[in-house]
Order: sequence, then C-alpha cells, then structure tokens
Amino acid sequence: MKHVILTFVAVLALPATAQEYDPRPTDSLPDTAALSALILDRDLIYFDDGTSRYSADGSYTWTYSQANGGGIWEGSHTITDNIVCITFATGMERCDMFVTSGDRLTLLTADGDRYPIREIRVP
Repeated sequence: MKHVILTFVAVLALPATAQEYDPRPTDSLPDTAALSALILDRDLIYFDDGTSRYSADGSYTWTYSQANGGGIWEGSHTITDNIVCITFATGMERCDMFVTSGDRLTLLTADGDRYPIREIRVP
C-alpha cells in the first residue's frame, strides 16, 4: 500500500509537460522554432470563434467569442518543442501540444481533446 501511495504522489508531482497527449500517426510534430514561427504574434482563431494569442514577449491572451460572452483570460506562456505551457493570471496552469494535421494546425490537450485552428491571422 505504501508503494501505491508513493507512486500516486510521484505522478502528481510530475511537471505539466510530462502529461500524455494523443497525437495521431498522421500528425506532424513541429519543433520549437517551427511552432514559434506559426503562432507567435498571431491570432489563432478556433472554430468556436475564440481567439488565442501567444506574444513574443511571453504574454498570452484567450478571448472568448461574443457568442460565448466575450471575456478575456490573460497569462504568460513558454514554448518547448511542440508543447506550450500557459500560466494564467489566476495561477492556474495548462500545457497543450500543437501538431500539424494536413495543412491545419491543431491544439491537443492532455485530456485527449483536439481543437483545430480555423485561421491564423497576422494582425
């Protein structure tokens, strides 16, 4: 029983970047430079019209669509390989994996969700 508890505590202590993601065999995994070139200082517009923006200065914003209330979440981000970790102003943290699937950039969550990006806009 003691080993089970220690294993459980060790899993909880793993950094967010050690989470499991579920890329498909047809997904390509961009490296840090390629992902940075795709997302930094651009508006990533999702199919629900929400918009994320990863700025080169490390700041991050998520803007909900007007249909979803139009609120804004702010925070900071880091990019390592194809993983982007966000620390929100509230202290909550999340890491997501980006893959390219065909000609579309797609965000994968550690929970196994896939969020394709409809448009990448340079403001």
